[in-house]
Amino acid sequence: MTELAGLKPQHFIWEVRDRIATIRLNRPERKNPLTFDSYAELRDTFRALVYARDVDVVVLASNGGNFCSGGDVHDIIGPLVGMDMKGLLAFTRMTGDLVKAMIGCGKPVIAAVDGICVGAGAILAMASDLRLATAQAKCAFLFTRVGLAGCDMGACAMLPRIIGQGRAAELLYTGRVMGAEEGHAWGFWNALHDADALEAEAQALARRLAAGPVFAHGITKTQLNQEWNMGLEQAIEAEAQAQAICMQTRDFERAYRAFVAREKPVFEGD
Repeated sequence: MTELAGLKPQHFIWEVRDRIATIRLNRPERKNPLTFDSYAELRDTFRALVYARDVDVVVLASNGGNFCSGGDVHDIIGPLVGMDMKGLLAFTRMTGDLVKAMIGCGKPVIAAVDGICVGAGAILAMASDLRLATAQAKCAFLFTRVGLAGCDMGACAMLPRIIGQGRAAELLYTGRVMGAEEGHAWGFWNALHDADALEAEAQALARRLAAGPVFAHGITKTQLNQEWNMGLEQAIEAEAQAQAICMQTRDFERAYRAFVAREKPVFEGD
């Protein structure tokens, strides 16, 4: 196990407070685009979170009124035009590895989205466990608008599971903007908040999760993702095993003793 509170990333803002890590892309003048370096550093950070003993929840926050404008046109898209197939495949695998790292980090990830959330930014929101947004949030999977397929970083697998096959197909074929109210009605956004309340709401949700049985939350995240590839009988058996593991934790005993004493349980994550 390791501690990440003192992490000093070069390509995004990182803060850990009350066991909640907050990440902000830090190019607000460009609506926070991703670069080769920020992709790689985010991937490595989410990989490290698996072993972090001082972080229980992650918030991907907006910065300067926007979430993320996707891959930087000059720093990423321009160089990609000149790459050979080997270089291109190395890049697309790296971007996919970021999503894998988010899924595999063992911590709930909350996206707090204001303003622009497009391209790879939409993918970051999609790959989060919970998504909060403002009425000004503009989410679009823009890949076809730059001559690419909609199947980027797991979008064709994950987006239909969130909003349904037909709706996902429309967004991925057309690249159009999904409005905030539309996204909320479709289940992409868990809730909409005023811009001046968005981060406070995201942090409040993060604190609520961090105050819960965090070991069990990690099991929930694992099962939510692994059961995509299981049949019903496999899923029921996997959940039986997972729940039996959780029943061996002291948090389970704490909850029982608190119930008997008519008190609110205080979970400690073990």
